Parts: sequence; C-alpha cells; structure tokens
Amino acid sequence: MKILGISGLNNSVNFKRKKFPHLLPRQYRIAQGFDSAAALVSTNGIGCAAAEERFIREKATNSFPVNAIAFCLKANNLNPNEIDYIAHNFCYEKLKSFYQSTELMQQQFNEVYSKDALLRCFDQYLSSYNWQEKLIQVPHHLAHAASTFYVSGFEESLIMVSDGMGEAHSCTIAVGQKNKLEVIQQISSVHSLGILYGVFTLHLGFDFGMDEYKVMGLAPYGDSRRYFDKVMDLIHLQENGTYTIPILFQNHTEEEKETYDGTLRILTDIFGSPRKPESEITQYHKDIAAALQSALQFTLMHVLRFFKKETGQKNLCLAGGVALNCTANGVIKRSRIFKNIFIQPASGDDGTALGSALYVQRLHEPNLQNTKMALPLWGAKYEKEDIEKAITESKNCESIFFSSFSDLSKKVAQYLAEGKIVAWFQDRMEFGPRALGNRSILADPRDPQMRSRVNQLIKKREGFRPFAPAVKAEGASKYFAIKKGEESDYAYMILVTQVKKAYQEKLPAITHVDGSARVQTVSQEDNFRFWSLLDEFEKLTEIPILLNTSFNVRGQPIVCNPHEAIDTFLSANLDALVIGNYLVLPQENQA
Repeated sequence: MKILGISGLNNSVNFKRKKFPHLLPRQYRIAQGFDSAAALVSTNGIGCAAAEERFIREKATNSFPVNAIAFCLKANNLNPNEIDYIAHNFCYEKLKSFYQSTELMQQQFNEVYSKDALLRCFDQYLSSYNWQEKLIQVPHHLAHAASTFYVSGFEESLIMVSDGMGEAHSCTIAVGQKNKLEVIQQISSVHSLGILYGVFTLHLGFDFGMDEYKVMGLAPYGDSRRYFDKVMDLIHLQENGTYTIPILFQNHTEEEKETYDGTLRILTDIFGSPRKPESEITQYHKDIAAALQSALQFTLMHVLRFFKKETGQKNLCLAGGVALNCTANGVIKRSRIFKNIFIQPASGDDGTALGSALYVQRLHEPNLQNTKMALPLWGAKYEKEDIEKAITESKNCESIFFSSFSDLSKKVAQYLAEGKIVAWFQDRMEFGPRALGNRSILADPRDPQMRSRVNQLIKKREGFRPFAPAVKAEGASKYFAIKKGEESDYAYMILVTQVKKAYQEKLPAITHVDGSARVQTVSQEDNFRFWSLLDEFEKLTEIPILLNTSFNVRGQPIVCNPHEAIDTFLSANLDALVIGNYLVLPQENQA
C-alpha cells in the first residue's frame, strides 16, 4: 500500500489579501496552512518527504505542494495511479456549520478550508488524474500525533501536540497504544500557547509564525524575573491540567481577529511600546523574551505533570510548532518526569504531511509496528552527473574531484582547522527545518570570532543568534550534559542542553550566552560522511565537534539542488563548497 501525505492550505493567504488588502506584509503570516509538503509512505517505511519551499524557494510557503508531490512520485518510480490513498493534514468538514456564522466565514470555508477547495487544487495542478476517491482528510492534531508516535519506537506513550491551532484546537493530549491514538484532552484555539508566543514575537518586532525561534535565542540574554509574573498573569492555569489565555479573545472586529491588534494593544498597555522591525534590541526586549520563554516552559510542565499523573505513562512524544522550541524541550527532558522522550524533528506543519500519511496507513494496516525513525534524510538526492553539470555551468568557480572520500575529508578538515568556512552538500536532503549534515555550513567551534563571522558575513542575520554544534555521538557526553546511552535523543538537533563548564571557553562559537547549546549527535551508522569529517577534524584538533548551521542565507530556504548550492556558496562568500566528492573553490582561490 502506498500513501501520499500532503500539507498546506493553498488559498489561505490569497483569501486574506483579497479580504484585507491594506494589511502590512507581516500580518499576512497570521494564517493557517503554511509549510506545504509531501511525504510518501508504504509498508516498506517512509520513502521520501520534502517541503515545497525547497523547490519554489519561498520560505514556509502555503502553496499547493505540486513540486514536492512530483518529487515523491519520481523518487519512487511511481505514477499517480499507483497511489492508494492521499492524506491531507486538515479536516474542517465537521466545522462547516460553525463557519456559517458570518458571510466572511462562509467564504473562508468555501475558498480555503473545505474539501472542495482542496479538490480544486488537484484539478488545477494535477488535472490528469482522478484524486477525489483517494482523498482522506485527517484532523490536524491527529496528523501531528501520528507523525511523532508512530515513528517513536514506543509501544505506548503520552502524546502532547501544541501549536498555533489546528482546526479548532491549539493543544491536544492523547495516549498512543500500538496503533491506536486516544485523545483525552484538548484546549481550544482561542487559548493558544503557540499564538500567545507568536503575538509576543510580533510585539518584539519579529514575524509571526516565522521568527519565534529568534525570541527563543534572544531569551538567554534577558532576566526572566523582571516580567515573568506579568506574562504569567496572562495565562490562567487550571486544576485539570489545562489553561486559558483570555487576552487572545480581546479581538472583536473581523480585522482584529485577523491581526490580533486587540491583543497587541493590551500588550502595549502592560509592557510598553512594541519594537519596530529591524530596530535596536534593548535589554527591555531581552527581558520580555526571557519571561515569555520561562512562562512557556512553566505552562508546558504544568500540563505534562498533570497528565503524567493521570495516565501513568512513562514515555512522552511531542509534535506541533511549539515542539520546535528546543529550549523548552530541554527543560522537559531534564525534568526526568518521563523515562523516555521522542520529539518529531519536523514538528511544524511540514511534518503533518508525513503524519497524515502514517495515520491513514494505520487505518488500513493496523498490525504495523512502531519503529523509531532514523535521521530524516528523505529529500532529493543528486547524482555525480547533476553535480558536474552545475559546476561546469558556473563561470566563477573551479573544482577538484577526489576519487577517495577519505582524502577529501582530510582536506576539508584541514580547511576547517585553518578557520575556513565550508559549505557541505551530500546525499539526500533533510526533511524538517534543521540541517543535519547534508545541507550545512560548517566552521571551527574553537574560534571566538567565528560566530560573529558566520552571522554577519555569511548568514547576514542578527548577531545574538546562536549556532549548533555537531558532535560525534561517542564523544557527546564528554563535552555536553548528555547521559551516556542517551546520545541518540540528540541526533535531530531538537534539544538544548549545557556545554560542560570545562569546555565553554574552548568552544565559544557554539556556546550560547547561558552556557547552552542545541546539540546534534552524529553516529557513524546514521551519517557516515558527516561523521567521517568530524573524525578527521578531531584528529587535527582533538575536538570532534563542528559548528553546523543550515546551508542558506537570511530569508531563503535551505538549498535543494547543486545549482542553488553553487549560487549560494558564491553569493555568501564562503571559502569552499564540498558537493559529493568535489571540492569547489572560488575561481581566484583555487588551491
């Protein structure tokens, strides 16, 4: 059985632009259905998965994932008629009567949320095939839950999904047992912890639904005690393990509901004037970010402690946009209230393309076992011929081919040890927001100037932003607060932990201001090429760690194909590009 999962709501932003044409560009991010993606699963496992943004170069797009679908079919040598089911990551049909309340809501349902609206997308983009009979819509939070539990390796687990909103909910607590997902509690979308974090993100001058990770990175620079009580006054914890957030339904007009202007006015009354985008970040902004992050963590722990006690579950699975908050994930893991924890690395809505497919698969093949996923290297792979063509067509670089990958690794490790910044493009593209060693920019973590160099010169982003370390799995516990035997929990770059004090000054480029790091462990079995490079770097420096950030520049998705890799390498003024077995250098700097 072959099931294609897709995510995204193609017309959500266009509808909002049509009905509210005078809004600011950043206000159109307050919408449903971004992170369009496609994933293919079968009895043999996960065949492939990719986000549409990688193909059309529009970050976090909501466009119908026609290119991601085409990739999944081509990668598995399938034509559309061979697909048994198509699973979509939203199911609004049960809410149709609710959306009859006003003319605007009726139009929004008909043009954005309805099954008919989705089928019109298939007619527009894939009209040659009859998809209607194969289409199954999966409730959004069940897609998130399936995306984490069914690939966790757990036979049973507590599951928490927390995001901006699904169809009508922002948090779902469920218990997974083998192939069954039982929802035991849900919190309405009008009390969304994810939206509250997003509204504060707007108040701090960043973009809703895009820049929450910037607020997370800013928080360690602040004093959470200054505003913690004020932020927690906005969140009303309930005795049944839930919470309410009354400030989020202080938006009364249609436009306020689309922009959260009512909520933002209240935040201004409480916390002072909002920061203008691109303006100076002051200690005031850092303190608010710190308080917000602490309040998020406090609230999540309130929920988890209650339902841990209610269910007695020893395992925990997380998904949803809030589960991309690596700092909060680290707090949950260090609490040790759960014996084991698994977090879907593609916890955003791109991951629901995979989750909806897995959910439908279990409906039709209920005897499948939950096997822990390996690294999500499920994207596009390019052959030697594709790489050679891209290099040949570029006029501004030269290349050296290494017949021995071992020799190439030694050469690149030497470059890195000399302070060069290297782009690294290998094998299949990662699925999810993290570069896990196949579409990466790499640098020496020992250099005190390296973080500012990469931030300012290469990534062209805010200087407060931290970088992640990639470390050989067998050496992780020496340098980081990771227990032996738990190295694999950190393989997806989804957990923050502490750099051990003895190494914080020795690893300044990857140690955040509070001594933390978003660690990625790399095993020889999961990613031999990346592990080999770390191993060669260790031989030269005695440190099995590299600074690892995504291969892109500010505002762009991670590179997908060899042409984009070369273009970004040149435009970002990187020192070298390793693509397959080729070492690519700027023309004037050939070694």
